[in-house]
Amino acid sequence: MTDEEFEALVEDGLERIPEALLDMLDNVVMIVEDYPPDDMPQDTLGLYEGVPLTERDEGWLAGALPDRIFIYQQPLLQMCGSREELVEEVAVTVIHEIAHHFGIDDDALTELGWD
Repeated sequence: MTDEEFEALVEDGLERIPEALLDMLDNVVMIVEDYPPDDMPQDTLGLYEGVPLTERDEGWLAGALPDRIFIYQQPLLQMCGSREELVEEVAVTVIHEIAHHFGIDDDALTELGWD
């Protein structure tokens, strides 16, 4: 799979999110990387780095860099046995990381079936 094809899967994952929620994303960028950093487990599929919306105060935006959502291509490719499985897992990973931007933690995501 080419990088462009994988990035298209990430965009497809974004399209599963209701437009009203996408409109609420604030100061966030999505980045596709081949692998997670060396200091992280190499089977990590995605990562949210930033300040969740639920923790921001009125002065937060002044000079703030964008939050970053990383989607790690190679771990996703390695864990999925078919294109259909990859399409689904990329979408789940995108949704999972965006949920962190909205302040939803891993425990809540597990309860909701998004782990």
